[in-house]
Amino acid sequence: MNAQPTDQETPAVQVMSCCAPAITVTLSDAEAAQLADALSLLAHPIRLRLLAILARNAGHVCVCDLEAALPVKQPTVSHHLRLLRDGGLIEGERRGQWIYYAIRQDALATVRLLIDQFFASLTPDKA
Repeated sequence: MNAQPTDQETPAVQVMSCCAPAITVTLSDAEAAQLADALSLLAHPIRLRLLAILARNAGHVCVCDLEAALPVKQPTVSHHLRLLRDGGLIEGERRGQWIYYAIRQDALATVRLLIDQFFASLTPDKA
């Protein structure tokens, strides 16, 4: 005999949705693109070393000194300097036949702020 459970015998099951619409997006498409551009600009050892050299030396640093400080050839240094300049993180000033580079502190502060805001948004709110 097949015994069918009656309504009183059937246990109550509460189905919870696993995908509740309580997600808030804290990073817009434009903000994500801006942060990704900044991070990709920083995501190379030579560019990081260039920024470190420029940060440690107040004022402008001659390109010849930058080339001498790195284990790569001049075209590679020039390429990475161009990327940093095009990305707005450094500025160059021609003095005679040499170019002197310096960090743009305002641009670096903006990148730092973007990164700080992004990682702060990853921390769950304490209720």
